[in-house]
Amino acid sequence: MKYAVISDIHGNMEALEAVLNDIENTEKADKILCLGDLAMAGPEPSKAVERIKKLVEDGKVICIQGNTDKMIADFSEEILLNLKEKNEIMANALASDVKALNEDQKTFLKNLPVNHEFTYLNTKILMVHGSPRKNDENIFPEMPMTEIEEMVKDTDADIILCGHTHIPCGYQTESRKTVVNDGSVGRPFSEEPKACYAILDISMGCVAVRHKHISYDVDTASKKLLSRGFDGCDKLAKMLIHATSRYPQ
Repeated sequence: MKYAVISDIHGNMEALEAVLNDIENTEKADKILCLGDLAMAGPEPSKAVERIKKLVEDGKVICIQGNTDKMIADFSEEILLNLKEKNEIMANALASDVKALNEDQKTFLKNLPVNHEFTYLNTKILMVHGSPRKNDENIFPEMPMTEIEEMVKDTDADIILCGHTHIPCGYQTESRKTVVNDGSVGRPFSEEPKACYAILDISMGCVAVRHKHISYDVDTASKKLLSRGFDGCDKLAKMLIHATSRYPQ
């Protein structure tokens, strides 16, 4: 069974379609596992949610809820003010995204599970957004193994799939757990602006994982984000072309 693992689309339809095309026509994956963050602070939030929603309804995608999906679904003035204290541009994006999505799309985000666990060929797979403990906990490259072990100690899954940080990485723990961060489809935090996802291939007695970086029309995506018009969208648009920090300054 070949799984494609995607996450952190953030409304970037150019990146999403390029990745979906690679999954279908090059990798010919059997199933897509989506780890959330579909809309927030991107060029076309409504279209991205609708695209994944339709794939879920068609049985082609299993999707869980990301931390920004929850922000949009549970939107309130308190959530907006709390985010504004951390980053005003992201708060502006959130307010704009809430207006961009229709009620059906917000309900879809609200009803997504926080995580999802399933078994294939005696291999237990856990889908989370941040970590098994929190949807906004970071699993970065080159972390001390003791920190990774602490994050995954309360799950008996063989494979833990995560996103959130937008930076791909992987760990093989001493407790014999495989942890894979699939990177980001729509907002990769790298100097080279390519969409990133992971392939998980499971056969009898063998598990193989690899990351793929896919070129897409970055200029069009950036122009679409710039056209959204909320304060700070210009800085977010530039980050699609060259991400020098995790959040816009």
